[in-house]
Amino acid sequence: MNKIVIAIDGFSSTGKSTIAKLLAKKLNYIYVDTGAMYRAVTYFAIQEGLIGADFFHVDRLINCLDEISISFKFNKDLGFAEVYLNGKNIENAIRTLKVSKFVSPVAAISEVRHKLVQQQQLMGKDKGIVMDGRDIGTVVFPDAELKIFMTASAETRANRRFKELLERGHNLSYNDVLENVTTRDRIDSTREDSPLVKAHDAIEIDNSDLTIEAQLNTIIKLVEDRI
Repeated sequence: MNKIVIAIDGFSSTGKSTIAKLLAKKLNYIYVDTGAMYRAVTYFAIQEGLIGADFFHVDRLINCLDEISISFKFNKDLGFAEVYLNGKNIENAIRTLKVSKFVSPVAAISEVRHKLVQQQQLMGKDKGIVMDGRDIGTVVFPDAELKIFMTASAETRANRRFKELLERGHNLSYNDVLENVTTRDRIDSTREDSPLVKAHDAIEIDNSDLTIEAQLNTIIKLVEDRI
């Protein structure tokens, strides 16, 4: 069977990663969470004191990029690959609201995007890959055989994210999460380098009222059409 590249883009908290993981497992494809890569760089910047509520030492972060090594290791107990920063598992550490607050400004830095896009393109050179993010179908794999653009209302996405964070044990308010979602939308959509836009040949899926199973079935039919 021919293998293809599947690019899944969309707004934050639209469940891109959940669908991409399930799709990759169903197709026996490699899954790459590019959002986790940007979160890893953001986590590094926070740990090194390069970004905070009222400061961002952009030049210092750029100078540190060669010190950042990001990798994925499959965890058979969890059924997906966890992200590692310089050999350390940071899968849970990068899923906090604190990292979420700073990931969009970090991802807007051209030098950061250039470094990670190069890595992502290498990962997909042999095809048979599902990759999700903000610019996969427009920048990373503009020739991907299947491009999906996921969307949902800001309120729906904030509610999903709020429940997820509560389950992880974080103490926060729904309004904080909603503000984070809308702020990330604005930054991701208006940044100069690789802004979040729907590729002209992407298929939009509004999953505000769709179950995960319904989304998966829809995308699998699209994959079968392409193969």
